[in-house]
Order: sequence, then structure tokens, then C-alpha cells
Amino acid sequence: MKKAVTLFFVAIVALVLVVCAFSSFYSVAENEYACVLRFSKVINTVDEAGIHFKLPFIDSVRVLPRTIQHYDIPPSEVLTADKKNMTVDSYVLWSIEDPLTFIKTLGSIGEAEKRLDAVAYNSLKNVMGTLEQNKIINQDDGGERNEIYKQITDGVSEVAVAYGIEIVDVKVKRLDLPEDNEDAVYNRMISERNQMAEKYRADGELEASKITNDVDREVNIIVSNASATAAQLEAEGEQEYMRLIAEAFNTDDKKEFYEFIIALDALKKSLSGGATTVILGQDSALASILTGPNFNIGG
Repeated sequence: MKKAVTLFFVAIVALVLVVCAFSSFYSVAENEYACVLRFSKVINTVDEAGIHFKLPFIDSVRVLPRTIQHYDIPPSEVLTADKKNMTVDSYVLWSIEDPLTFIKTLGSIGEAEKRLDAVAYNSLKNVMGTLEQNKIINQDDGGERNEIYKQITDGVSEVAVAYGIEIVDVKVKRLDLPEDNEDAVYNRMISERNQMAEKYRADGELEASKITNDVDREVNIIVSNASATAAQLEAEGEQEYMRLIAEAFNTDDKKEFYEFIIALDALKKSLSGGATTVILGQDSALASILTGPNFNIGG
């Protein structure tokens, strides 16, 4: 009987030791923080992955994520500088930077999201309250709105750092207008697009006119130069022709023969019609040929 009791107590002690051994260690993953609490007070924070020791039954461990968290802020209305309402749908990317401060000030992810909701809304309201609506909603390059997002992010970061939170980014997903403002904004945007289209069209017509005038001027210059060159070549050709004629008929007998050939050509042209009368002088060489005994009209 005594031996059985002893074995029972040994088993109990062994069981307690096993339970204590298992409750004395905890594991931390690569993407986690571990905060060790003793009587609800944080005594240690661990960001190194692996197995770690704590006092069994006395210490408790709260695990927090080290990864970037996404919080989708519920749509809310803001008032612009020109007193127009806008509905803003946005989100926050954040992470826990200081787990000790986070646990002391907020304690949980849910509480952090509630606090970020209020802080982000205040920053959105403050930044957009300094801008007119046409500076927020327009057809300009979307990159220009990055400065607005940066101001909002900076405003949230200034407050969130007190909670051990790092703000990665704040972005606006959607900007909606109240129904009574939509038509006015759309009409303004259409008018701006039409003005830009008219400007582009006028600039294009002006550029086309400049190009056409330049081409016409070039064409006139080319034609004028070509005409002058042609006239010069024609004059040079005639001059060369006359030089060659002069060289070919440079004696009196050649000259007389040339004049005779010219006279024959003229006579041939004169007699090419129907009934034609030709008047020749008595001393004309053609007259002597035509009236000579060997002249035959039919031949």
C-alpha cells in the first residue's frame, strides 16, 4: 500500500514537471513579435524567431504580427476648401514598429484599427479641407495627387508613432460626389476638355499653315530656279547653234549655198497650200531656177 502511494505521488510529480516543462517554453515565428506578460505587465518583448523560456503558470505570451497590415477605412465625407462635400474611400497600410508601446497604448489589433480610423479621417479632413474640389478631381496626371497622399500619410504618421505604429502608406481608392455636385463637376470637366481640344486644333491648324507656306515658298523657289536654269541653257544652246552655223558656212560659197537652202525651204513652205502666188525678183536665185529650162513642176 505504501509503495502504491509513493508511485502515485511520483507520477503526480512527474506529470507536474512535464506540464511545467511544456509551459516554460514558447516559440516565435519569423513574422511575429512575442510579448511576455507577468501579472498583466509586459516584462519582455522578443522579435527573434525560435524557442524561448518563460516562467510557467506565471508568465503569459501575447503574439503580435510583424507583417504589414491592411486596414480598409469606411467611406466618410469631407468638406473641401470651396465648401463642397466629397465622399472618400481610403485604406491604410501599417505595421507594428514598437510592440511594447503598442501593447501599453492599444493592446490589440482591433483597438489599433479603431484608432487608425479616427486618425486617418482627421488627416483626410485637414488636408482636403485646404484644397478646392477641382484640385482633387480633374484630368491631370495622377502622379500629381501623390503629394496629397503624402501629406495625408505624414499627418497619420505623426499621431501613430505614439502608439508604436509605423504608417507605410495611406491611399484614396475612390472619390465620390454627392448627386447635386456630380453634374456640375462633369460639366466643368467636359468644358475643360473642349477648351483643350480647341486649343490643340488651333495649334494644329497654325502649324499646318506654317508648313504649307514653307512648302509653297520652297516650290516657288525651285520652279523659279529651274526656269532660270532652263532659260540659260536655251540661250547657251542657241548661242552654240549659231556658232556651229557660223563655222559651217564661213566662206562666201558656203554662205550662198546656205542662203539658197533657206530660200528653198521658204519656197517649199509657201507652195505647200493650194493655189499660191509667189512673187520673186528677177535677180532671185529661186526665180532663175523656177524659170529655167530644166524646171518641171510635176517632177
